[in-house]
Formats: sequence, structure tokens, C-alpha cells
Amino acid sequence: MSPISESPFSPQQIATERLTPEEYEEIVQRLGRHPNKAELGMFGVMWSEHCCYKNSRPLLKQFPTEGDRILVGPGENAGVVDLGDGLQLAFKIESHNHPSAVEPFQGAATGVGGILRDIFTMGARPIALLNSLRFGNLDDAKTQRLFKGVVSGISHYGNCIGVPTVGGEVYFDPAYSGNPLVNVMALGLMETQEIVKSGASGIGNPVLYVGSTTGRDGMGGASFASAELTDKSMDDRPAVQVGDPFLEKSLIEACLEAFKTGAVVAAQDMGAAGITCSTSEMAAKGGVGIEFDLDKVPVRESGMIPYEYLLSESQERMLFVAQKGREQELIDIFHRWGLHAVVAGTVIEEPIVRILFKGEIAAEITATALADNTPIYHRELLTEPPEYAKKAWKWTADSLPQSTVTGIEINGNVQTWNQILLTLLDTPTIASKRWVYRQYDHQVQNNTVVLPGGADAAVVRLRPLEPCHSSLANGLEVHPLAKGDLLRENAVSLASESKQEEEVIPLFTKAQGRETPKLSPPLSKEEAPQGAIPGVAATVDCNSRYVYLDPYEGAKAVVAEAARNLSCVGAEPLAVTDNLNFGSPEKPIGYWQLASACRGIADACRELGTPVTGGNVSLYNETVDAEGNPQPIYPTPVIGMVGLIPDLKKISGQAWLKKGDLIYVLGMGRHDTDDDTDTRINLGESSLSENSQAHDTDDDTDTRINLGESLLSESSKIETSPTLGGSEYLAAIHGIVAGKPPRIDFELERKVQSVCRDGIRQGWVGSAHDCAEGGIAIALAESCISAKMGAEIHLSFNSANVSRWDEILFGEMGNCIVVSVAPKNQEIWETYLQEHLTKMWQKIGLVCCAESPLRVVSADNQVLIEVSMGDMGDRFYNAIERRIASV
Repeated sequence: MSPISESPFSPQQIATERLTPEEYEEIVQRLGRHPNKAELGMFGVMWSEHCCYKNSRPLLKQFPTEGDRILVGPGENAGVVDLGDGLQLAFKIESHNHPSAVEPFQGAATGVGGILRDIFTMGARPIALLNSLRFGNLDDAKTQRLFKGVVSGISHYGNCIGVPTVGGEVYFDPAYSGNPLVNVMALGLMETQEIVKSGASGIGNPVLYVGSTTGRDGMGGASFASAELTDKSMDDRPAVQVGDPFLEKSLIEACLEAFKTGAVVAAQDMGAAGITCSTSEMAAKGGVGIEFDLDKVPVRESGMIPYEYLLSESQERMLFVAQKGREQELIDIFHRWGLHAVVAGTVIEEPIVRILFKGEIAAEITATALADNTPIYHRELLTEPPEYAKKAWKWTADSLPQSTVTGIEINGNVQTWNQILLTLLDTPTIASKRWVYRQYDHQVQNNTVVLPGGADAAVVRLRPLEPCHSSLANGLEVHPLAKGDLLRENAVSLASESKQEEEVIPLFTKAQGRETPKLSPPLSKEEAPQGAIPGVAATVDCNSRYVYLDPYEGAKAVVAEAARNLSCVGAEPLAVTDNLNFGSPEKPIGYWQLASACRGIADACRELGTPVTGGNVSLYNETVDAEGNPQPIYPTPVIGMVGLIPDLKKISGQAWLKKGDLIYVLGMGRHDTDDDTDTRINLGESSLSENSQAHDTDDDTDTRINLGESLLSESSKIETSPTLGGSEYLAAIHGIVAGKPPRIDFELERKVQSVCRDGIRQGWVGSAHDCAEGGIAIALAESCISAKMGAEIHLSFNSANVSRWDEILFGEMGNCIVVSVAPKNQEIWETYLQEHLTKMWQKIGLVCCAESPLRVVSADNQVLIEVSMGDMGDRFYNAIERRIASV
């Protein structure tokens, strides 16, 4: 007879723990007996995808994880990078998707609390939060309930605990109607001399339980997060944790104080799977065992049984291994902060987790069987793309109605390009998220340099509260923006005119045929001149429509956009943390999407020199309706990326700075004639006034980008012209999700980003904004709106030779950044561009005054777009508020 037929548990009871019959048989084989109820629950949570990555671990191994600045990579509570000169940054991203779908306020709030614990468990003080959110159609009442609840939960926890929420992204798409995504990223500045690790050591050392009490909230949350959402998921509310941000604030201070005593050997947050996870992972990582007595655990409810203790995910709890004889020293610290602290266990030599309850053994399992020697599934990968992708790739822009210089006819109605632009600005995915970020305290701690909505990435000053060896962090005059003196939404740094040399340090050094990390040197005087204030930039990014249409190319584009956003504020991209949100890996299409996206992330991170330090996997993001039909989300691999800013005086935002500044686009090439005639439109002072006409060439040279033949970069011949495939325009205006998304030419991408960073650091570039959703027209409009200044744009396309104006205006592409430069820097800037980007740049316009519109004209002086600042601002800023008020 099979083990399951002799089991004391019914097949239904085993399935309730999210275990398969085959996994149960494996448990019996490992134990040499049937598990008891507590042990079955322990295996259920620890063998869930959320804890053991049994479907994704083989795919994650291809990520690059080593680099010059990587101090801690995957496997610990958070990654840590070396910023140089004694500064070290811990960062990580995690999801709280399923809990937020069931109880949006607490689900989102405890997601914030959980990621903060990952940061300060390393010995780092949390300094910033970002979030990546996905919801269904905002016109839907259920979506609004989830949206409001999640934003309230994030603001509640972050505001109360005193960590600023400085940036993020919010997308709305019907694909997320039943399964919202809540991904939270946190950053922390190391405050302890040594990075705190989680591996237990020292036979006989005491194990301390510290923090809050244990109750029945969050029961089996890890298993709950590893299953599809159904109509009955509301019954799983007990699996949603309840957080207390004020208690966690005390926990931060108590933990950091305890770490500084040197009495803490190891530390682990009690997050997913609670006591089960913390005891087994600490024991397995240290190659030792832990004996733990549940009778010593402070509780908030009576009558709890071992199963409930072990699977509870009550928040704000930690597990320490202390030096023997110094446990009281640590207990006193936690009591002084009003927190519980008890010796509840001991490090033992036998590599097992032994759980005691009422003087008896309640559970006894080999630590590695729970923590790392878990089931691994090598799924079969589709040999060719699935039918939905093949069908989508057949789509071409030729199937759309013909467009003219004035607009396009859609369903019998002619819409002008002005109307299209305003409609896209009113689309919640593109529109301002001020309704969201105004609920967040984004200036607490007084280190937020660029406020939300002001730039392509968040920028935070590095200011350790504790003395450190950094020469940059002590006795320096604070930049006015770092003081938070500028409160308008587009607050950006004042560009400095002093030059700055940048030392280029390769990401990898080769030694004996393999990649080995090397220590980062202190920042040089050229990198951080006297009086410089260092900063860190951070972003979270994912265009999930791209990934749905082409998981491999789409994932590469996600990594590239994250790095591009950092470069747009002048930051050097350093490292990545990823949150892989996908449907079921047990289905061929779901696994193909996951595997292809992981390969794309790995390749892109190698191309850009941004190793992966860790992250989170959230699978089974599917909604099963009453008929049993699963509806997966779009594959959504969110990339969190951090970058180093040596001098906060040398940063940039997306808003134009001054009237008369020249506008350039980097990464979009120009067509030169065979006789080497410079066919760039000359928008210098001699040829263009604020209300000038378009520049006409004296001869009939065709200066347009030949979209029909596909503009190719000189290096790799990858198409770099705008495309409507997977674009926001195609989805929002035509209701079509199809086509091939933009592909990234990484050689060009590296050059464009480097040029942008150098231009900012040299003081030439005043503003920078990448071309993302909505194409160059939306990028220009957003820069105008942020600055409250118009722009005159002249495109090098003759109206007689263009059949798809929508492709030019609203087509999307990688490798593309819009920048503005003061006229006095034009000559040196263009010389630099010619040397480093050759033909892959254009000068396209001028910044105008506040009363001026955004005006876009063709090479033959045909007006394509002319929209006032008032109309653009109203659509952009009020899109979300209008929808919320209407339901």
C-alpha cells in the first residue's frame, strides 16, 4: 500500500496544506514515518513556492550575482552593495499580492512591515520605500475598493513608522482585475560594523524570541500566497496578517541597538511561515540544529496548539541567536523599548529542528528538509512560442486605419492628434499618480531630494545617523534640495557648472577564467569633490504588456528601462532586486513565460553590469472564476534597481529648467545624405524664435527617419525606430494588445545612458526623461507639465512622406531619452554627442514660456499637435481623481 493510503490524514487534509500526494510520500520517506499535524503544516508552508521556489529555483540560477560592489547576494534577508567610502546599502523587494486581494489595507500594510524587517535584520536603518502596484480597470467599483485599500495600507504603515515612500509605479489593466499586485521595495543604510547574517552557530548558544506576541493571525500565509485566488478566497482572511507600525518602529531601534553590542550571532525575521521558517532556515544555513520551546513564546491568544504556533505569521517578531552568557544584555534592551524578549531555544549539534510543547516533542524534522533540500520541479519548456504569441506577432500597424497629418479615423469618428494626446494623458496608467503619493509621507527623515513625480527615479541623500568612516557624510553643507526646501512636484537639482571627472570601474574582473568580485575603492575627489553629498537613486519598473507579448524581449526591456530611469537622474546603475509575479508554472504557457522572462532578465543584467542581489517569486497569480476557469495576470517581472550618485548637486529631473533651452532626443537616429550634408534641423537662436516656423531645407533632401526600411543602429542592426506593438496607444485608443514590443540594442543603450549621465554630471543637461508609455509625444508633454512651460518641437519628417504619424508620435522604443540643454552649452554638448553617439541623436526643439503650448510641427510646417498647458495639466493631474469621484 502507498504511504498516503495509510496516512492518518485524508487526501483533502493533505491538499489543504498545499501538498501533492507525491510530496506527502516524499515526506514519509524522509521522516521514516507519517508526520503529525504540526509537522505536516511545517512541510506545507516550507515546501510552498513562496518559501522554497520549487518551480523557479532552477531558472534563478542563471542570474548574475557577483560584482565589484556586491557585498551580500541572494540567500540572505536582503542584498547589500558597497557604495564606497564606508557606505553600504541594503535593499530588497517583496510581494504581498494575495493578502492584498483579500484584505487590501492590512495586506498592503504588512507587506511594508515585512520588507522593512528584511532590511533592518541585516543591520541597516531603513531610509526609503518604493512600491509597484497593479490593479484592474479603475472605472470598476471593486478595483477602486482594492486601490483605495492598498494605498491606505501602504501610507498607514510607512507614515507611522517614519520611513518615506519616495517613488514607485501604478498600472491599471483588466488583466489584474481579480488579482492585484502589491510589490514593495525598501532601502537601508548599514549602521552596524558587521553585516548581520542569518546562519545560526555556536553549540549551546541561546535562541531568543523578540518583538511582538504570537496569535492566530496570518495562519499559513505562505501556502495561501502559493495558490490561485478563487471565489472562496475571502474565507482565507485569517491568512492575512495584522500589523502594528508603532511596535515595529520600536523593534527597529531595539534591533539596531542590540546588533551594535556584538552579542547577536545571527538574526532572522519571522515573516512567511513564522517560527517554522526562522528556526529551520537559521539552522540549515549554519549547519546546526535548533531546539525551540513553544511554551516560552509570548502569546496574545489562549489555547493555541503547536500547529498554530508554528504556522502563525503574526507580525513584528524576530529570532536571534545570542552569545551564551550575554542573553540578558539583549533582553534588557528589548524590555527598555517595551518589547518582549525571552530565551526560547538553544543551538544544538544535531542538524534538526526540534519543537517542544508542554514538555514533549511536538515536531522533529531535519532542518535542510525544510529549508533547502526541498522538492525542485524541472518543468518541460515549450519548444516554440504558444499560439497567443504567434498570433500577436503577426499584427502590423498596416491593419490600423490610415492616419493623416491632422489625425486618424476610429470607428467612424476622426480624432485629432491633440485629442489622442489628451486621451493618453487621461489614461490612469500614464496620468499623474499624485492622488497616490500625496497620501504618503515622502519627506520624513529629511533626505528626499527629488519628490515623487519629479523625475524618472527617486533620489535620496545618504546621511548616516551613526558615525561612520565616510568622509562624505560628516560636516558637509546640505544641498537646498536635500533639505526639502523646494516642495513643488518637479523639484530638481540646480545644475552645477563645475566639471567632474568620472573614474570608470569595470563591473567584473577576470581571474582564472571566472568572474570574481573586487572591493570598491573610496570615492575619488573627482567623483565626490569637496562639499559633495552622496546620494542613492532607486526605481521599480515593469511594462507587463511587453512581457506578455514577448517574455524574453519584454523582460530585457524592463531591465533596460530601470537602468535608463536611474541614468536620467545622473545615477550609475549598480544592482537589481527582482519580484517575479507570474501565473501558474504548472501550465505550459505560464512556465514558458516565466522561463523566457528569467532568461531575458539574466541576459539584460549581464549586458548592463547590474547583478541580482535577491528578490521574491510570486506565482499562481490567477483568478479562478465560479466556473473554474483560471485567468492569469500578465507576466510581471518587476525590477527594482539602485544607483549611485556621487554628488547630489549633479542630478536632473524631468521638468524643463529654463525658457530657451534646447531639446534633444538621444538614441533616435537621423538620416544623413550621401554627400554628408548635415540634415539635422538647426534650432539655434539664429534660425528659430519662440514662435518660429519650421526650418525648411533649401534643397529637397529628405530628412525623415525612414520607418518603412526600419532605422537600424550601426552596431547590432537591431531596429531602433518607434513601434506601436504593445504600446499604450494601441491598447488605450484602439483596444488592441498585439504586435512585437520594442527590442533593446544594448550597445546603443549603454552609450545613450552613459552620455546622459555624463551630460548631467558635467552640468550640460538640465532635464532628462525617458520615452516610455505613450512615446515621444507623452514624454514631451510630461516634461512640459512638470515644468509648467511649453515647447516648440520640429520633427524631421515631411508630411507627404509619412503614412503613420501615430507611430512617430506615440510609438514606443527603448534606448531613447529626451533632454534639455542651455544654449551656452550647445557647442560643447553637440561635440560630445557627435563623438559618443555619432548619428543616434537629434536636436528637435526649444523650451518656451509658461503661456506657450506644446506645439509639434512637421518638417514642412504642418501642425501636428498644439495643446495648451491648462488642457494637458487638467487631463494629467485629475484623471485618477475624476474616476474615483464618479463611482
